[in-house]
Amino acid sequence: QVRLVESGGGLVQPGGSLRLSCAASGFTFSRSEMRWYRQAPGKERELVASIITTGTTAHYADSVKGRFTISRDNAKSTLYLQMNSLKPDDTAVYYCHAEGLGGWGQGTQVTVSL
Repeated sequence: QVRLVESGGGLVQPGGSLRLSCAASGFTFSRSEMRWYRQAPGKERELVASIITTGTTAHYADSVKGRFTISRDNAKSTLYLQMNSLKPDDTAVYYCHAEGLGGWGQGTQVTVSL
């Protein structure tokens, strides 16, 4: 069964940084486009970033472009999201997802606040 375990969230001040990780199992990680989503309270889940199977091409939401970097380590079946210059509007639960596969993990909470 597909399993996605997010980690690395926490409480940071505006302007701070966090690195999120997603440990994947139950499918061939290297064959799946991977995505980071986030969901803030009262808001719809939104796509933050995506990365193709080889890791050579990535796409970002305009709201995070230039601040976030998505990457992957296929040998470790792990997806990453480096988040810099964090803003209060980045506060959300962050989820990783494999394109075309069902199921969601518990996510990891990111809170940007003084």
